[in-house]
Amino acid sequence: MTKIEKRGGTLGVETRAADEKRTLVGYAAIFNSDADIGGWWTERIAPGAFAEAIAGDVRALVDHDAGRVIGRTKSGTLRLSEDSRGLAVEVDVPNTTDGNDLWELVERGDISGMSFGFAVKHDEWDETGEMPIRTIHKVELYEVSAVAWPAYDDTELGKRSLQEWRDARSANEENTDPAAAPVSRAAHRARLKMGLDLRVRSTR
Repeated sequence: MTKIEKRGGTLGVETRAADEKRTLVGYAAIFNSDADIGGWWTERIAPGAFAEAIAGDVRALVDHDAGRVIGRTKSGTLRLSEDSRGLAVEVDVPNTTDGNDLWELVERGDISGMSFGFAVKHDEWDETGEMPIRTIHKVELYEVSAVAWPAYDDTELGKRSLQEWRDARSANEENTDPAAAPVSRAAHRARLKMGLDLRVRSTR
């Protein structure tokens, strides 16, 4: 079973209605916005991280529940774009139980957050300061969600990725013999592979 990390922030989702079409709009991620991940590290998402991913087939869900689909890029009911601020989201809310309930809850302010589920394809770690800084440069995007509140209960995958990076760096520093270089590169590849674990970040 895939473990999912969740992240929280300050920006969320709002309703817009025009010509009998109901659309939820918001940002699922904000670029270069530092997030403290449980005191373990600072994380930020670099501009362009979603550039390739938003061309794929992405779903819009309620609370990351695959059984509660409210939009999809392939059908045109979910529209994703990168702007100077972050990952912008527009979802045409369906006339279904989930869609109608969600619309009401967002209007009331009971649901005010957005999240996204993704796999990291390229990231970098910097440990020159007091706390490690993780910069995510490229992701594979699976879904965006409207959420009641983001959770912070699972940082294990990221901690594991940080340890992989440390191990790879240590191997690079210790193997000064040119003949040992392939071993260092293998350790680095192992770290990158580790970054493909599915994660979720949230904003509200």
